[in-house]
Amino acid sequence: MSGNKNHSDYLQRAAMYDLLAHNFKYSNPNLHLHYYLKHLKYMNKAMLLHDSQQRQTEGKVRFLHTSTDSPDVDIYINGKMQVKRLPFRVASNYLALKPGKHHIDIYPTGNSVDSVLNKRITVEPGRSYTLAIIDSVKKMRLLAYLNQPEVPPNESKIRFLHLSSDTGALDFAVKNRDVVFPNVSYKQATDYLGIMPMTVDLEVREAGTKNVVLSMPKAQFRPNETYTIVLIGLSKEEPSLQAMIMKD
Repeated sequence: MSGNKNHSDYLQRAAMYDLLAHNFKYSNPNLHLHYYLKHLKYMNKAMLLHDSQQRQTEGKVRFLHTSTDSPDVDIYINGKMQVKRLPFRVASNYLALKPGKHHIDIYPTGNSVDSVLNKRITVEPGRSYTLAIIDSVKKMRLLAYLNQPEVPPNESKIRFLHLSSDTGALDFAVKNRDVVFPNVSYKQATDYLGIMPMTVDLEVREAGTKNVVLSMPKAQFRPNETYTIVLIGLSKEEPSLQAMIMKD
């Protein structure tokens, strides 16, 4: 029996017990109470099931600040501040949003007059997104990346996301060994790769070469977790390149 049928069934039972309670209201107070309590029980079950189904259909978003010359930002969704003082190289907590279109406004922290970015996003039911704030403050953009946090029991899952604006295509590799994700361009997110949980030395190389642009010693991936490894910062200026490992 599906959730909707259960919800309908609970409501039907609640209505039936309400009717029985009403019938015995004057003739048998004990039966009246008995059926009235059953009515309440099934109304409560119907409400709990409805709330659970509502939560399952909501989407989730988090914001990732990778704009190298941007100040801390305040983020408004549909005119209401939802994230305050988000600094460079930090991801916000997840926020639950109803499916549909939402309006995002991003302001320098403390300045709710001059926005640096306005964008409409679409959230699908039950989906999870990382919304990355990228590029310089004058050219700021917001890119949506779909997260897929489901992972087989006792395994891990990883992907690589290239968000360094002045860095060319990259290979993501195990140190001194094979390339895991080849030729990843700026703004590109790879597919997820299932791995065994481990601690491993990783490195980021110029695509097609052995030239290492960033080392990632002792990267740790735990069982039953999904990760996005994000390259942020700049190759030629400050702030310098660094990798963030985020749980999805």
